[in-house]
Amino acid sequence: ALGGIRFFPYASLEEAATDATRLARGMTHKAAMAELGFGGGKSVVMVHPAHKTRALLESFAEAVNRLEGLYICAPDYGCTVEDIQVIREVIRYVVSVPGDQGSGDPSPFTARGTVIGMQTTLQYLFGTPSFKGKKVAIQGLGSVGYKIAEQLFWMGAELVVADPCKEKTQAAKRYFGASVVSTEDILQQDCDIFAPCALGGVINGHTIEKLRCRAIVGCANNQLLDDADAKLLKDKDILYAPDFVVNAGGLMNVSFELNEEGYKPALARNKLDQIAVTLDKIFQLAEENDSSTQAAVMALIEYRLKHRIGQRKQPVCFHEPVGV
Repeated sequence: ALGGIRFFPYASLEEAATDATRLARGMTHKAAMAELGFGGGKSVVMVHPAHKTRALLESFAEAVNRLEGLYICAPDYGCTVEDIQVIREVIRYVVSVPGDQGSGDPSPFTARGTVIGMQTTLQYLFGTPSFKGKKVAIQGLGSVGYKIAEQLFWMGAELVVADPCKEKTQAAKRYFGASVVSTEDILQQDCDIFAPCALGGVINGHTIEKLRCRAIVGCANNQLLDDADAKLLKDKDILYAPDFVVNAGGLMNVSFELNEEGYKPALARNKLDQIAVTLDKIFQLAEENDSSTQAAVMALIEYRLKHRIGQRKQPVCFHEPVGV
């Protein structure tokens, strides 16, 4: 199973376990749709990212080591490539490692894949992938969200952004001409695409009433609080691009570290084109069956898992990092 490490100050063990389960389920779906030949996993650590220590990272690594490779970890919310490097000093079951055999920070691939998902959605809705004359509202300007904003600026989109960090929103305003609104008001923007790029669960029965977008395409994990919320979006004529298809770029990228020949960035880049093909197939299937896009993608996942489509044909190889 392949998936990220999340550092977050959960209020209880139950809350942490629930989030880990939801995230791991999403990673399983993501890996299945990307046909990577891996299962999905996730780990959560009940610590604020600012309070991480080297001893904590080493202790975490020892816990992962006891799984003997059943779980391969990567960076996620609150976990940096530098943290991964510390963990790699203890165990080999990690990806996104800096150096000649590693891919480093996966966020550029996640951002690029998300933009490809947006273009595919625009093509389906308007007959063109162009962002010119289109407005995108981005909720969250973290390592991926900010990169998405930058790419959309150069592609001609009008941007509206929200993030608790004033420094990030002001940077987007200055360099990308973005309008800045509050984290509450971003949901109510009259726009072509609403892009959730922060934490999950933002699309729910309460927030759907506020949405004024044509489509939802973002990089956040578990955007739907419940799968049934996809039906509410359909009833409101809002096209939802399933998050685990759109944000698979980072997972696609790191998976190439585990190939026998080692990491090849061009192969990882070319793999991102699959996002457009898969997403268009989901849109067409949902239209044919008059279903939500979530129902369509879950049917595809069930079929792929049942028939082991995309099953890995080569062994998993852990390479020693060099050039770090």
